[in-house]
Amino acid sequence: MASLLTLLAEQRRSVISILSIFLLSSLFLFLLSTNFDRFSLASFSTNTISSSSSSSPSPSSISASRKELNSSLPTPPPPPPPPAQPDTPPVSVSEQDEGEGEGNEVFDFKWEICTVWKGLQTADYIPCLDNIKAIKALQSRRHMEHRERHCPSPPPKCLVALPRGYRDPLPWPRSRDMIWYNNVPHPKLAEYKKDQNWVRVSGNFLVFPGGGTQFKDGVRKYIDFIEQILPAVEWGRHTRVVLDVGCGVASFGGYLLDKNVITMSLAPKDEHEAQIQFALERGIPAILSVIGTQKLPFPDNSFDMLHCARCRVHWDANGGRPLLELNRVLRPGGVFVWSATPVYRKDEQDRTTWKAMVDLTNSMCWKTVVKSKESNGIGVVIYQKPVSDSCFFERKATDPPLCPKKDLPIIPWYSPLDDCISQINQKEPVEWPVPWPDRLQTVRSSLVPEENLITDTTHWKEIVSNIYLTDLGINWSSIRNVMDFNAGFGGFAAALIDMPLWVMNVVPASGPDTLPIIYNRGLIGVYHDWCESFNTYPRTYDLLHSSNLFGNTTRCDVIQIITEMDRILRPGKWILLEESLDILKKVRPVFLSLHYKATIVKSQFLVCQKSFWRPDNIQKGS
Repeated sequence: MASLLTLLAEQRRSVISILSIFLLSSLFLFLLSTNFDRFSLASFSTNTISSSSSSSPSPSSISASRKELNSSLPTPPPPPPPPAQPDTPPVSVSEQDEGEGEGNEVFDFKWEICTVWKGLQTADYIPCLDNIKAIKALQSRRHMEHRERHCPSPPPKCLVALPRGYRDPLPWPRSRDMIWYNNVPHPKLAEYKKDQNWVRVSGNFLVFPGGGTQFKDGVRKYIDFIEQILPAVEWGRHTRVVLDVGCGVASFGGYLLDKNVITMSLAPKDEHEAQIQFALERGIPAILSVIGTQKLPFPDNSFDMLHCARCRVHWDANGGRPLLELNRVLRPGGVFVWSATPVYRKDEQDRTTWKAMVDLTNSMCWKTVVKSKESNGIGVVIYQKPVSDSCFFERKATDPPLCPKKDLPIIPWYSPLDDCISQINQKEPVEWPVPWPDRLQTVRSSLVPEENLITDTTHWKEIVSNIYLTDLGINWSSIRNVMDFNAGFGGFAAALIDMPLWVMNVVPASGPDTLPIIYNRGLIGVYHDWCESFNTYPRTYDLLHSSNLFGNTTRCDVIQIITEMDRILRPGKWILLEESLDILKKVRPVFLSLHYKATIVKSQFLVCQKSFWRPDNIQKGS
């Protein structure tokens, strides 16, 4: 009996030991699987893998150039830290044969359609502008706070639904004059502005006749009128980069393209339903923004011309801060073209507004260059910004005061508007850039050695001509709107300058400040923090390009960035990444999970083509 009890006890201990080992092994494997190769950008190697083809350009020149850039350019203070991110799902890697270096990785993630408020799904979701909860909690809307950015925390990892009947956009230049109604099914603006020829509904199309509130005889005649009353404007030579504030459907910028002028068309997301969405669907550069309480995401002294045609901005409000912000972004010697009722009407309200404008522009040392009327009665006044600080020290009154001089560049990202005049910081008059198109290759900058710019330009010309246009299977004839996520000096955009497309150059707010150089070259762009959503509608770009973004970013969640890429990109269009092979192998499974075609080329490029696939949790009628 004792022997039997002893035997049972030993067997019990053996069973317990086996179970303990099994449980410990399971726990170890679980911990290993949840911590192995976590999908955050911090785990990515920053080593760039060179091309497998000896005849192809090496990325070493651009890498070296950017390293020199990092050391030669002052790095601005970092942007406000993004909200804490939850851990992202792990990547499950198969041990099967990896084929041509692409691997058979599987990304295990359940994609769902975004809901905006109380379960509502919308095909036009913009996370940082449609944060209803944050907007409802605002204490004030007096200065357009509700039109500013209020990003959700954490950033969304969901997909935006397609509108019913969505199809490939019409090609440029046909798209400037008409777009598919089902792609942007918003008829209210056509009804609201039916007497002003902004936009009309015509069968399956939205048609843009080239009219506007101030363009009674058409936008082409209005553009010619500006050059007629001020020949020094010299469209496409002297004047290359324009900011159109309150742009409507962006017909002004759309027709300036015929003059070799690139215009950043800007308007808020407001009751003028989908005006920026119309602009981008037409193939015209545009961005959602508002002059409220924060600075615009552009560098100081960047635009050759500012334009406002009945843009409904009260320039003298809030101590004149809106006009002081325009002064900040206007290049010394540049002009502000203002076409509004106070310029030519004589009722009491317009007279009051005009007097306030005269007082404010005089205090800012702006010179009234010309004030004139078109034959149709529409009036225009053109102001010019001074080219030196000398006038400011001769003013009898010092309101508004001069801003303190800046020792280091401060990137305007979530920065409050100034209540002072930005100093030009020049003892001598500022020189205007050389005429376009020579301006693209001739940049005067004390921020970076000239050889860096030459190296960058040469590199991108070779990459674009020898690889991008020939080896990647991208249908370039279908591409109009392009975004460069990490633009550097704008070399990628410069290499594409002869193609019928335009590039939104994005400079990360936490990196070296190269955006002034991009504007000096006659190109356009914005600051942005890719830890957050971009200020554009869904499905507004045909090609998203990025070089060394993921390898140089450690703060952001890669799944959130890829989700944002999917939101911005049109179905059937392309994402083109240049990264190390290690990074490419890790991001490729995410794109495959989104039903993209995704191919690694030459061990350093990932080419992804978006499909029309969306998850199956789409509500009827969304």
